[in-house]
Amino acid sequence: MTESEVFGRILDRAGRADPYPLYAELRATPVAALEDGSYVVSTYREIVALLHDPRISSDRRNLAERFAGREPVPPGREPAFIVVDPPEHDRLRGLAMRHFGPPGSPDLVTGLRPELTAIVTELIDAIAGDRRADLVEAVAYPFPVTVICRVLGVPREDEPLFHAWSTEIVETVGPGEDQVAERVRRRERAAEALADYVRGLADARRRAPGPDLLSGLLTDDGPDGGMAMEEVVSTVTLILVAGHETTVNLIANGMLTLLRHPEVLERMRHEPGLVVGVVEELLRYEPPVHFPATRVALDDITIGGTTIPRGAPIVLVLAAGSRDPDHVPAPERFDPCRETNEHLGFGGGVHYCFGAPLARLEAQTALGELSTGLRGPLLAV
Repeated sequence: MTESEVFGRILDRAGRADPYPLYAELRATPVAALEDGSYVVSTYREIVALLHDPRISSDRRNLAERFAGREPVPPGREPAFIVVDPPEHDRLRGLAMRHFGPPGSPDLVTGLRPELTAIVTELIDAIAGDRRADLVEAVAYPFPVTVICRVLGVPREDEPLFHAWSTEIVETVGPGEDQVAERVRRRERAAEALADYVRGLADARRRAPGPDLLSGLLTDDGPDGGMAMEEVVSTVTLILVAGHETTVNLIANGMLTLLRHPEVLERMRHEPGLVVGVVEELLRYEPPVHFPATRVALDDITIGGTTIPRGAPIVLVLAAGSRDPDHVPAPERFDPCRETNEHLGFGGGVHYCFGAPLARLEAQTALGELSTGLRGPLLAV
């Protein structure tokens, strides 16, 4: 089977429940040239090297002309910092970080701990007496949504508004899928609706600022200046979508994995501190994102015995790299007590996950409370 055929099976929905045997096949060729001209990188060492290589771009505008139609750039809208390169990336991310974490707001995430516990406990209590429950709908989805809305200052009653928008955006992103034009149309329609909502909310916050991230971005008067309105809109839109979709996956994948490893779940009931190692191992073993947005080569790059030409699309398969047997012993074993766990669950380099501290705390809180709040849970299907 060619590398293109293997990657095609990975992208096929039929293979998504367990793509790891296919990732093992893919790793036989660390840097694989696909028939469509893109390159797939699947081994830990090569992925890490490229994540830290300044010759790799996150800006799709750098794609060679023959690929431009496949990865269209939305017209007339400021791109979020996740899809631009330094120095613009560093400026926007730095401004956002001033209101989200250290050094500007060092207590924002840790200060949320009591509220996170209260939110997730209420959700678990609501299903504690049920014989059957869908943990995604009951806990894994509503919990991160409530949290990210609280951080950004989105009114609780507006949470359902962006559920459909964010789902549409996430479901229409992915390399190698068919009906590109239709997926782009659906994604842009949802993204514009979400951006319009954020603009309206920003107007309200500018008139009456509150103790939230959106108000902070709008009123920032630091030494380097602040964000323009459309930069605020793109940043908040990114955080709204990425700030809950990935954490939903982490919590849902985590609980599924724990139900498949009941001995670990039982230990968690008696060893609360174990949840820290559980979450780190989940980020390696069953991560919420298997490959990030397509990267682009800014120059000819030789790596893993292959030369990636300038302008070519690059897919970094983080989930394959985190299970690379040349990097981690017994990679197919779920082991929350690994002494060292250098995984790619949050990516790496300048685009290392902006929300990693909050995602970690949310997952630790949710899985810790689920392990003690549910008695004798079993998989229904």
